Amino acid sequence: MQSFLTDRELLESLAPEVEANLQRHIAAADEWQPHDFVPWDDGRNFEFLGGVDWDPAQSQLGETAKLALTVSVLIADNLPSYHREIGKYLRTGPWWRWVGRWTAEENRHEILLRNYLMVTRAVDPVQLERSRMEHMTNGFRRPPLHLIDVLAEAALEEAAAAVRHRNIAALGENPLVTAIAERLAADDELQAVFFADLVAAAFDLVPDQTMRAVADRIAGYRVPELTLPDGRNSTEVLAEAGIYDPARAAELVFAPLLERWNILSRNDFGEEGEKARAEIAVLAR
Repeated sequence: MQSFLTDRELLESLAPEVEANLQRHIAAADEWQPHDFVPWDDGRNFEFLGGVDWDPAQSQLGETAKLALTVSVLIADNLPSYHREIGKYLRTGPWWRWVGRWTAEENRHEILLRNYLMVTRAVDPVQLERSRMEHMTNGFRRPPLHLIDVLAEAALEEAAAAVRHRNIAALGENPLVTAIAERLAADDELQAVFFADLVAAAFDLVPDQTMRAVADRIAGYRVPELTLPDGRNSTEVLAEAGIYDPARAAELVFAPLLERWNILSRNDFGEEGEKARAEIAVLAR
């Protein structure tokens, strides 16, 4: 067993696992259509086409649901930045096919969320568009990462997204918002499994190297966030609302993944792996 593999060696060594996981993912994923979740009968023209522009009284959503869905649509709408960041590492064979599939799934989330918010007039469409333009112009950058770091980070992000959407569903805002949030959470969970399974395969190849990457990503993990139109930070707002609290990440995000990777009971670590595992024991408490 090698103690270290380069990113190129890992890309080649894990390629069969990527192909198998991609086929499993496609088989397990439900086919669903974003237009089915949008109440089109509720829609009407805005003033530009002879209708009536948005007024706050038109929104039927509570403040927590409006904020949570606004954050979700803006994060999903910044897809080109996320696609670029993950795609620049995975531009070959089955890896690239997975990036295409993942991108299509994430884009479907944005289509559904934005259509729902516009048709139901749940939020100010002008402010949402201004926020979207600003958020996408600012883009998203992360420091250069090695392949296993990219996979571990993606597993954490998708697991956290699932928690956020499950909590939006738990608000019980209305049956349609609940159905939308549950649909997105199911996708998030399946995507998290894909990335987590590749990390598990990396553990079998290079346990110390993988343990180091996981420890580093957990130590530096931050959920995607943005500044809301009123100046508040989305992370703080969602924490206050009980939608996603970073203080509970160890319990809700890290612990399930660490259990999936059999971290506590593995006996194939060397000195570096044991050191990283000790760090995780502190971080994940």
